[in-house]
Amino acid sequence: MKSRTVITAGAAFTLLFAAALASSLVARSDASAPHYQPQKVVYHNDGRGKDSAAYFKGLLKNLSNHVAAVGEQRLQIKVVDHGNGIRLLQMASTDPNIAKQIDALRAKGVRFLVCANTLKERNIDWRTLYGVKEEDIVPSGIAELVRLQQQGFIYVHP
Repeated sequence: MKSRTVITAGAAFTLLFAAALASSLVARSDASAPHYQPQKVVYHNDGRGKDSAAYFKGLLKNLSNHVAAVGEQRLQIKVVDHGNGIRLLQMASTDPNIAKQIDALRAKGVRFLVCANTLKERNIDWRTLYGVKEEDIVPSGIAELVRLQQQGFIYVHP
Protein backbone atom coordinates (compact mmCIF):
# COMPACT_ATOMS: atom_id res chain seq x y z
CA MET A 1 0.00 0.00 0.00
CA LYS A 2 2.88 2.35 0.78
CA SER A 3 4.34 2.04 -2.73
CA ARG A 4 0.95 2.88 -4.18
CA THR A 5 0.91 6.15 -2.19
CA VAL A 6 4.40 7.00 -3.44
CA ILE A 7 3.40 6.41 -7.05
CA THR A 8 0.31 8.53 -6.60
CA ALA A 9 2.31 11.31 -4.95
CA GLY A 10 4.93 11.08 -7.70
CA ALA A 11 2.25 11.18 -10.35
CA ALA A 12 0.59 14.15 -8.65
CA PHE A 13 3.92 15.97 -8.44
CA THR A 14 4.56 15.28 -12.14
CA LEU A 15 1.12 16.56 -13.10
CA LEU A 16 1.53 19.70 -11.00
CA PHE A 17 4.97 20.33 -12.48
CA ALA A 18 3.66 19.85 -16.04
CA ALA A 19 0.72 22.18 -15.34
CA ALA A 20 3.02 24.85 -13.89
CA LEU A 21 5.36 24.54 -16.86
CA ALA A 22 2.49 24.78 -19.34
CA SER A 23 1.10 27.80 -17.51
CA SER A 24 4.51 29.46 -17.60
CA LEU A 25 4.84 28.83 -21.33
CA VAL A 26 1.37 30.25 -22.00
CA ALA A 27 2.17 33.37 -19.95
CA ARG A 28 5.47 33.83 -21.76
CA SER A 29 3.73 33.35 -25.11
CA ASP A 30 1.13 36.00 -24.24
CA ALA A 31 3.80 38.45 -23.06
CA SER A 32 5.76 38.14 -26.30
CA ALA A 33 2.67 38.34 -28.53
CA PRO A 34 2.55 41.60 -30.47
CA HIS A 35 0.18 44.23 -29.11
CA TYR A 36 -0.70 45.57 -32.56
CA GLN A 37 -2.19 43.84 -35.59
CA PRO A 38 -0.41 44.33 -38.94
CA GLN A 39 -1.03 47.84 -40.23
CA LYS A 40 -1.13 49.65 -43.57
CA VAL A 41 -0.87 53.40 -43.02
CA VAL A 42 -0.61 56.45 -45.25
CA TYR A 43 0.77 59.64 -43.71
CA HIS A 44 -0.30 62.92 -45.30
CA ASN A 45 2.61 65.39 -45.44
CA ASP A 46 1.57 68.84 -46.65
CA GLY A 47 4.14 70.76 -44.59
CA ARG A 48 1.49 72.09 -42.20
CA GLY A 49 1.77 75.83 -42.33
CA LYS A 50 4.55 78.33 -41.81
CA ASP A 51 6.77 76.38 -39.42
CA SER A 52 7.41 73.38 -41.64
CA ALA A 53 10.73 72.56 -39.95
CA ALA A 54 9.02 71.92 -36.59
CA TYR A 55 6.27 69.96 -38.33
CA PHE A 56 8.83 67.81 -40.19
CA LYS A 57 10.69 67.10 -36.94
CA GLY A 58 7.46 65.88 -35.37
CA LEU A 59 6.46 63.92 -38.47
CA LEU A 60 9.78 62.05 -38.57
CA LYS A 61 9.52 61.30 -34.84
CA ASN A 62 5.94 60.01 -35.28
CA LEU A 63 7.05 57.77 -38.13
CA SER A 64 9.99 56.42 -36.14
CA ASN A 65 7.84 55.77 -33.06
CA HIS A 66 5.17 54.08 -35.18
CA VAL A 67 7.68 51.66 -36.73
CA ALA A 68 9.21 50.93 -33.31
CA ALA A 69 5.82 50.20 -31.73
CA VAL A 70 4.37 47.97 -34.44
CA GLY A 71 7.54 46.48 -35.95
CA GLU A 72 8.71 46.93 -39.51
CA GLN A 73 7.69 43.37 -40.48
CA ARG A 74 4.07 44.09 -39.50
CA LEU A 75 3.79 47.58 -40.94
CA GLN A 76 3.48 49.26 -44.34
CA ILE A 77 3.87 53.02 -44.24
CA LYS A 78 3.68 55.38 -47.18
CA VAL A 79 4.18 59.12 -46.77
CA VAL A 80 2.52 61.22 -49.47
CA ASP A 81 4.44 64.48 -49.85
CA HIS A 82 2.74 67.35 -51.68
CA GLY A 83 2.52 71.12 -51.48
CA ASN A 84 4.86 72.42 -48.78
CA GLY A 85 5.48 68.83 -47.71
CA ILE A 86 7.97 68.57 -50.57
CA ARG A 87 10.25 70.82 -48.53
CA LEU A 88 11.05 67.85 -46.25
CA LEU A 89 12.92 66.15 -49.09
CA GLN A 90 14.49 69.43 -50.18
CA MET A 91 15.75 70.13 -46.65
CA ALA A 92 17.16 66.59 -46.38
CA SER A 93 19.44 67.37 -49.33
CA THR A 94 21.29 69.94 -47.21
CA ASP A 95 20.58 68.77 -43.63
CA PRO A 96 22.47 65.56 -42.74
CA ASN A 97 20.34 65.02 -39.62
CA ILE A 98 17.09 64.96 -41.60
CA ALA A 99 18.72 62.82 -44.28
CA LYS A 100 19.86 60.31 -41.65
CA GLN A 101 16.33 60.07 -40.21
CA ILE A 102 14.80 59.56 -43.65
CA ASP A 103 17.43 56.93 -44.50
CA ALA A 104 16.67 55.04 -41.27
CA LEU A 105 12.94 55.09 -42.03
CA ARG A 106 13.46 53.98 -45.63
CA ALA A 107 15.65 51.12 -44.39
CA LYS A 108 12.65 49.99 -42.32
CA GLY A 109 10.35 50.03 -45.33
CA VAL A 110 8.80 53.51 -45.13
CA ARG A 111 8.15 54.91 -48.62
CA PHE A 112 8.12 58.62 -49.38
CA LEU A 113 5.88 59.38 -52.37
CA VAL A 114 6.00 62.72 -54.19
CA CYS A 115 3.20 64.58 -55.98
CA ALA A 116 3.93 65.25 -59.67
CA ASN A 117 1.47 68.15 -59.67
CA THR A 118 3.48 69.92 -56.94
CA LEU A 119 6.74 69.31 -58.82
CA LYS A 120 5.29 70.74 -62.02
CA GLU A 121 3.59 73.72 -60.32
CA ARG A 122 6.77 74.67 -58.46
CA ASN A 123 9.13 73.76 -61.29
CA ILE A 124 11.08 71.28 -59.12
CA ASP A 125 13.16 68.52 -60.68
CA TRP A 126 12.46 65.34 -58.69
CA ARG A 127 16.16 64.41 -58.96
CA THR A 128 16.98 67.30 -56.61
CA LEU A 129 14.86 65.77 -53.83
CA TYR A 130 16.69 63.65 -51.27
CA GLY A 131 16.72 59.96 -52.19
CA VAL A 132 13.71 60.17 -54.51
CA LYS A 133 13.48 57.68 -57.35
CA GLU A 134 11.27 57.96 -60.40
CA GLU A 135 8.97 55.23 -59.03
CA ASP A 136 8.31 57.46 -55.98
CA ILE A 137 6.51 60.05 -58.14
CA VAL A 138 2.71 59.81 -58.12
CA PRO A 139 0.45 61.79 -60.48
CA SER A 140 -1.47 63.57 -57.70
CA GLY A 141 -0.81 63.65 -53.96
CA ILE A 142 -4.48 63.95 -53.00
CA ALA A 143 -5.58 61.29 -55.49
CA GLU A 144 -2.85 59.00 -54.10
CA LEU A 145 -4.12 59.51 -50.54
CA VAL A 146 -7.59 58.42 -51.68
CA ARG A 147 -6.25 55.51 -53.74
CA LEU A 148 -4.29 54.15 -50.79
CA GLN A 149 -7.28 54.50 -48.48
CA GLN A 150 -9.34 52.54 -51.02
CA GLN A 151 -6.66 49.83 -50.77
CA GLY A 152 -7.14 49.63 -47.00
CA PHE A 153 -4.46 52.05 -45.80
CA ILE A 154 -5.40 54.02 -42.68
CA TYR A 155 -5.07 57.80 -43.11
CA VAL A 156 -2.92 59.77 -40.65
CA HIS A 157 -2.26 63.50 -40.77
CA PRO A 158 -0.08 64.41 -37.78
